[in-house]
Amino acid sequence: MYLDEVREFCLSLPGAEESLPFDESTLVFKVGNKIFAITDIDDYEYVNVKCNPEKAIELREMYPDKVIPGYHMNKKHWNSLVMDTGLPPQKVKEWILDSYNLVLAGLPKKVRETIPKK
Repeated sequence: MYLDEVREFCLSLPGAEESLPFDESTLVFKVGNKIFAITDIDDYEYVNVKCNPEKAIELREMYPDKVIPGYHMNKKHWNSLVMDTGLPPQKVKEWILDSYNLVLAGLPKKVRETIPKK
């Protein structure tokens, strides 16, 4: 999946926003001001996504060269999707959506209520 496709998918999710809070190349996608995906726009090798800890391990075992512990992230809760390995776009979208839903579910109720429904 190309960067523009990942970006388009992330921004299609209700309440999703993008920013460059760390530097000029680290693109961050947030919902309710909490990160659900991160990538580097200059060196597009990985997309980091949040993941349930048990599922994170399962995905790493199922896709050992395509899904690795989160690069520069908490390895228990984040996976890095290696983008040049031929990961099916549907899987990438599924895991980004899982990340989004995990983050959304963890937001305070007042914040969740401000997120538009799809």
